[in-house]
Formats: sequence, C-alpha cells, structure tokens
Amino acid sequence: MNGADAIIKCLEAEKVDYVFGYPGVAICPFYNSIVDSVIKTVLVRTEQSAAHMASGLARTTGKVGVCAVTSGPGATNLLTGIATAFADSIPLVCITGQVNSNLLGSDVFQEADVTGAAESFVKYSYLVKDVNDIPRIFKEAFHIASTGRKGPVLIDVPIDIQNATVKKFEYPKEVAMRTYKPTVKGNANQIKKLLSALEKAKKPLICVGGGIALSDAQKELLKFVEKNNIPVVSTMMGIGAMPTKHPLYFGMVGNNGKPYANKAMAECDTLIMAGARVADRAVNQPDFLTDNKVLIHMDVDPAEIGKNCGPTIPIVGDAKAIFTDLNAADIKINSLSWIDTLNEYKKTLKDSRFPVSDYVDPKEFIETLSDKMKDDGVYVADVGQNQIWSCAYHVVKKGKFLTSGGMGTMGYSIPAALGAKLANPSKQVIAVCGDGSFQMSMCELATIKQENANVKIVVFKNGYLGMVREYQHYTYNDNYSVVELNDYPNLELLAKAYDFDYYKVTLDKELPLIDKFLESKNPGIMEVMINPKDVVKG
Repeated sequence: MNGADAIIKCLEAEKVDYVFGYPGVAICPFYNSIVDSVIKTVLVRTEQSAAHMASGLARTTGKVGVCAVTSGPGATNLLTGIATAFADSIPLVCITGQVNSNLLGSDVFQEADVTGAAESFVKYSYLVKDVNDIPRIFKEAFHIASTGRKGPVLIDVPIDIQNATVKKFEYPKEVAMRTYKPTVKGNANQIKKLLSALEKAKKPLICVGGGIALSDAQKELLKFVEKNNIPVVSTMMGIGAMPTKHPLYFGMVGNNGKPYANKAMAECDTLIMAGARVADRAVNQPDFLTDNKVLIHMDVDPAEIGKNCGPTIPIVGDAKAIFTDLNAADIKINSLSWIDTLNEYKKTLKDSRFPVSDYVDPKEFIETLSDKMKDDGVYVADVGQNQIWSCAYHVVKKGKFLTSGGMGTMGYSIPAALGAKLANPSKQVIAVCGDGSFQMSMCELATIKQENANVKIVVFKNGYLGMVREYQHYTYNDNYSVVELNDYPNLELLAKAYDFDYYKVTLDKELPLIDKFLESKNPGIMEVMINPKDVVKG
C-alpha cells in the first residue's frame, strides 16, 4: 500500500461518498488510487467550485465535504472556496497535491506554499512529511472539521509521500489531541442565569445564526420557542432555522433585513444571540445590543463571545446541547403583549418596493417560485441583489436555504447546488443568481450535465453588477464605473450548448412558466428579465 492508497482507505473509513476536484501531476497518485474505490469522483471545471460543491454537500447532509486538487495554481484556485467555507463554518477536508518533499522551497514548477497561504482561513492545516502519519492526520482532520466550531481543514501531500510505501495501515478508532477539546455542553450555572433572565423579561427575543443549522438544533430551538412563546429573528445565515411563516418568526435582521425584525432587536429587553457572530451585516452598531437590555450570547466558539460586544451572560457550548438542557426546565414567561406589538409592526412596517410593469418584479418571482417548490427543496442564493431579494422573499418550509454569508463569494450558488443535488438526489435543488455571479461559475454547467444532475438555475438578468451599481447610484450620484455587463452571454444559446432546457420570463404574467421549469426532468436555465435600475431598498 502506498500513501495514496492509504488516503483512500481513510476516506472510506470516514464513509465519504464524493470527492470533488481536478487532477494534475502532483495529485495523480491519489486519483489513480481512487479509481478502485466505491467513492465517487466529480470533475469540476475550476478548482474553486470543488470547495463550493463540497460545501453544498456538507450543508445539506451534516457530513464533512471533501475536495482534492493539484499543486500550484490548482491549490491557489481552491483558496477562495476554502475561505468561503471558513467564513461560514462549513466542515471540509481539502486535499492538495504538492511537489516532492526534497524540492520544497526551491520554487520548482507548480510549487506554492498553500499551507502558508491558507493559514488565516483554515481551522487547521497539515503538510504531510511521513507517509505513516497519514491515518492519524486524516482521523484528526475529520474530527477537527466536524466538531466545535466547524470549518475547513487543509492537508497538503507531496507527490513522493503519496507514492511512498506504508509500513502498516491502521486507521485510528479515536482521536487523542491534548490541545483540542471543544466545549459541547453549556455551563449549568450560566444556563440557570439565562432561564432566570428570561423569567424576568417582558420583551424576550432570540436571534439565531448559522450555528443552529451547523449543530442540527432546529427541532430543539422550535420546541423551546413554542413552549415558552418567545419570538425569533435571524441573521442571514440563520434563515431556515425556523419556518419562514411560523407565527413566532419575525424575519432577518441587519442592513438588508426586515424593518420589523430590526425594531424587535432595538426594543427587546432580553436578547439571546444563538450561534451568531454579532457581525456587521446583522448588527452594524454592536454597542446598541447591550443598551438597556440583557444580552445572552450562546456560541460554540469562545473566541466569538465578547469579540464585538460584551454579553451579560456568556454561554459556551453546542446549540443543540444547550437548547436540550433549556427544554428540560419549566419557566413562565408572559410575552403575549410583546408578540402583539411585533405583529403590529409586521403589519405596518412594510418593505418599500416600486416595481416597473415592463419587467419582472423579483419579489413576485421569488414568492411564486417558493410557493411552487417542494416543501423540502433546497434554495441556493448567490451574492448580490439576488441574494438580498432571496433572503427577503424566499419562504423556507421544511427545506434548506444556502448562501455565502461571511465571505460573500460570487459564483457560489451553481457549484453548491450541484453538491447539494448529488448528495440529495431526490430533493429539488434551485440555484438563484444574477447575470454577474452566473458568469463566475457557468463553466460548471458542463459538470451538471456530466453528472446527469437535475439542477435548476434562475438567472436574474439586468445587464449590470446590480449591487455595485446600486451602491454607485446612492454614493456617487449615478457615476457608474465598471459595472455594465451588457447583454452577454446569450443564455438561450448557452443553454442549448450544454443541453439545458431554456425558459425566459419577461413579465409577471409569464410566471406560470415556473411550473414547466420545475417539472422538467432535465436541468434548466430560467432567464428572468428585471429592471436594470431596480434597487434592493426603496
């Protein structure tokens, strides 16, 4: 057995189903060995997509996503995908080939110090120097990626290590890392303080972030809020933690959030931030969270607690474990008057939309698409105006809402949607993007067809980088610079080139086409013509 064979055995032991990647000389021993494995391989068209596909798989299954690329430009192309996963705490194991060990530091062909380059946005990284360390390293990598605050782990493997002979292969049954012991269970005294604070509250509120989905705590959260009648808002990454139309859910907070959600954050007297980082998109003035209110910050990563604002009650631990403990307690909270107030805000504080009848209104389109999607469908939003409209108007029922929140990486939706579809073949998966973000990953249309995956792609087309154009509209008085996309590409011809179905919606009255789009057994592109001067905020 050589090192490459050992890596495959490690992945099989971790029950890996898919490896997304792109071969090259420095990773060829790995790809030669995987041919004899039950693990399926997916050839991406650019390495960044490998991490995004692995992310889509991880976020819809709870498993660790795996990608493997070659050295040099293969590894550096992967870095944006790794950084995207790190910003949103997505568990990945990223394998990179590397030049011969004895040539490291010699600036030989396709050498890049990828462990050094990725240092600031991986949870941990390894440069394999001894082939016999492979089983231990891979066991540790999967453990680190999937526990505590989840995230990507990088393993850089020189080609001579992949070809070297393993003395004895034995995959460890357990991980023993003295310096890595993440906290799972919340401190009992802090939980008592939380419950005591809630009993005194007149206006309690829970703001949920991506940590709820990452810890699979949706059921425990729902049980707690229904049992105690506590209203909930979410960050962008927390969308889907509660069904959108649940009577206790009051929308997304932040600059692009619902006005009534932000009103709830401002007026509550006791706020639980659960699995959220208190980052600037959700809270642009963190100090106001501690103004005249009790702030309880619950997070699995102790480094996040107190980083942007000081909580009254900090609780370190896994959200699922903490909400399980909270549900075991009986408390009395009188929040009926507060909920009535929030419902009144919901009725009166409406989003300002001024649609133009000559184009499709994104609000109407997304609401119609949501209504027609299956209850457990997966909606993957890209970055830009399409992302904000998706956050505002998509209705999550029992499915998943995926997007790039922390890094805001354009081109995320199409590869992530493919990863989600391959991992969940029976589920409906829709990627929604703008004509700018679409062009950042449209090469993966070939991968979708090669994998025979029925992924649906919606392209909001306005001929601009819409979010930047909107910023320039407000900030520079319509002095537009480097934002015009014009009318390219021709999506109908492009769909034909890749054997995709093609649909075009130019007016709201044509929205019934969505039925045909969703029902087709073939992957499809739906081009949606929107007002070039439309804005997220009126």
